[in-house]
Amino acid sequence: MKMSDPKLKDATTVELAAMGRDLRHELFNLRLQQAGSQLEKPARLRLIRRDIARVETRMSQLRKKGA
Repeated sequence: MKMSDPKLKDATTVELAAMGRDLRHELFNLRLQQAGSQLEKPARLRLIRRDIARVETRMSQLRKKGA
């Protein structure tokens, strides 16, 4: 998911919060797999962290725009 992704650009704060929650849940599960040495794609951790940052950035932009 890139910042130019229409899904991210057009999302409301409620949708972004839900996306962030889902991504954090996935990151948690991946970390559990990593701790148990069962993680197949370690690069996925990095991608999820970056997606979380993108969602948080977009939420911040919307907050600044609305205030």
